[in-house]
Amino acid sequence: MVLTVKQIGSTLVFRMPAALAVIQSTASAETLLKPDRLRMLQLLAEPGSAAGLARKLQLPRQTVNYHLHELEREGFVEQVEQRRKGNCMERVLRATARSYVIAPQALGPLGLASGQVRDQFSSAYLVSAAARLVQDAATLRQRAHKAGKKLATLTLETQVRFANAGARKQFTEELLQAVATVAAKYHDPHAEGGRSFRFLVAGLPTITKTEVTDESPVHME
Repeated sequence: MVLTVKQIGSTLVFRMPAALAVIQSTASAETLLKPDRLRMLQLLAEPGSAAGLARKLQLPRQTVNYHLHELEREGFVEQVEQRRKGNCMERVLRATARSYVIAPQALGPLGLASGQVRDQFSSAYLVSAAARLVQDAATLRQRAHKAGKKLATLTLETQVRFANAGARKQFTEELLQAVATVAAKYHDPHAEGGRSFRFLVAGLPTITKTEVTDESPVHME
């Protein structure tokens, strides 16, 4: 794990790269989604210089500097130190996060079609609900960060192997009933100072093998 070390007055401040960055704007998504820049961010998981990237990627130094400037402008990379190399000072950069997710709002009006999918048993509804969850989580993360507070969240994840379709149907019915019972027990719409939470329960088949697929859009009804 590489730490960023910054001098503030007489105090050294150590900061680790974020585990996850959520891209929320069209401009940031446009900056990120270029093959050369994605490769640079992969390499900058460990601190590196423009000269080092140019050698590894076999690109002109001027081209690398341009891409790094754009990535730094949008906050995808940051300077961690300067070091002397010959008669020049060389900037050492590092990616600010280890992985990235693009939130639906980065696509503007096309990013989220809330309410257009109504079949709760369709894959389109699941993807739409997951997209809303990513969007809300990104917004709340940003607000919590600005306020200097922690965001209260809960994630439950498990795997169930069903003997047959009948067992899956029975499991679904019992799960829905259990969630409805617990929700009704604790939901208090009149609680003063209370705060609402949204829970999403979803299920889909486990992916057991990797397949080579094309990257064209998947259209879901």
